Amino acid sequence: MLAPQPMRLLYLTIICFLFLLFNANAQQNSADCRTAIPVCADAPIFSEADGGGDIDDFDPDVVRESGCLEKGSISSANIENNTSWYVFRAGTGGQVGFDIESLAIGGGTGTPTAEWDFAVYGPDVDCGDIGSGVAQPIRCNYEVNTTNFTGVGVNPENGQEGAPFLTGSQNTYDEWLDVQPGEIYYILINNFNTNFDGDPEPYSLTFTGSSVEADQNTALDCTLRDEFLGLDIVACEGDPDITLSALNSPAGSDIGSVEWTVDYEDDGVVDATLPGSGDFGAELVVASPNSGRYFAVITTASGTPPTVADDGGVLITFHGEPVLDRVEILETNLSADPDKNNIEIFVVGNSKYEFAINGGEFQDDPIFTDIPPGLNTLIINDKNGCGITEPIDFFIIGYPKFFTPNSDGFHDSWNVLGIDRLTDARVFIFDRYGKLLKQLDANTIGWDGTYNGRQLPSTDYWFRLEYAEDENGLIVAKNRKTHFTLKR
Repeated sequence: MLAPQPMRLLYLTIICFLFLLFNANAQQNSADCRTAIPVCADAPIFSEADGGGDIDDFDPDVVRESGCLEKGSISSANIENNTSWYVFRAGTGGQVGFDIESLAIGGGTGTPTAEWDFAVYGPDVDCGDIGSGVAQPIRCNYEVNTTNFTGVGVNPENGQEGAPFLTGSQNTYDEWLDVQPGEIYYILINNFNTNFDGDPEPYSLTFTGSSVEADQNTALDCTLRDEFLGLDIVACEGDPDITLSALNSPAGSDIGSVEWTVDYEDDGVVDATLPGSGDFGAELVVASPNSGRYFAVITTASGTPPTVADDGGVLITFHGEPVLDRVEILETNLSADPDKNNIEIFVVGNSKYEFAINGGEFQDDPIFTDIPPGLNTLIINDKNGCGITEPIDFFIIGYPKFFTPNSDGFHDSWNVLGIDRLTDARVFIFDRYGKLLKQLDANTIGWDGTYNGRQLPSTDYWFRLEYAEDENGLIVAKNRKTHFTLKR
């Protein structure tokens, strides 16, 4: 960092005064994207980071970079280091930026020791997509700072205008954000340099831009900040515990006590009252896999107003590794080609999934077409980063829509394709009046279109397939009934 100039000293003195002025409303720090602090543009935000990056939002063994942010040179280091997460919702359309200023420890006039970097994700992305590296930042700066400022827009210290990130450019500002009302953005603030003594290092976050200049009370939607438990949270089973805090509520420092409740089924019925922790019971630790909607009711110390309730609560959903429920055949052999089958994949759970069959590309749609009969493989990936399955074998039972028993070597007999892969499989063929014409099994070549040595006419015939299937160790009888056509 550069040593501050005389004018800079005056500016820092003003900042220290503002720090004291706004300290009662200072935001708590969040090191986790899932519990990012809701903010708006009506005042500077002061916070600090203690040097570690508490939560592995980015899997350190998988995600080595996110935009311009890189994993540290230490093998155990994560992309995160001394991090804070904030979330804002655009209230109006237009230009939005922000200034991150490194402040001296203790509010003094000494030289700041931190070097802050940042990344902005959005609009409207999930924390799971951020942590898995699927969502990349739309603004990002990891340059060596030669001023005490970094951010989006224009550096207030030297007038440097924001530009697209370029490694080695030493431009500590990125281009303005052009936002639309209702869009949600996440800001990750990252301290590359530490003071190496473990003490928290302070910074300020101030929003700028033409939208903010027009009306700082509406540029960012301040009602998001009033939803003090934050946005709904999606996490994975086995993730670190999630700490909800009521300290960011509109009650501010006037908290007398906090009552926590939970609706585990999210069906409108409160299931339990839970003990909080810390001062006033203002924090609640939620451990995996306790999904549910959590509420906080705050009784103020002053009694004015008597209570502050977060009526909407926050929904926390823990997802486990994907588990296949079933593969269902939707349509089979609707054309002359017996090798075309349409299937739908059903998964246990309600996370976001993508699917790949037989080594192909992943797709979000669980419906696949033109799947061949016989043995196939399926891979399911949880897009929230909660796991990916090993290849799962599934079997498609196929049958020709028609056959032509005219001894030309093509489609001369009819049988269920892959019947030899089924357990205790039998096929019963009937005419339209229900008369049994033929019984087939895994050792039968197929039906040649005759009954008692007599050729049967061209028409539709029905069949019933019966077989056994293992369902969680229990042998269950299965059957399927449909029709096909004999053509001469």
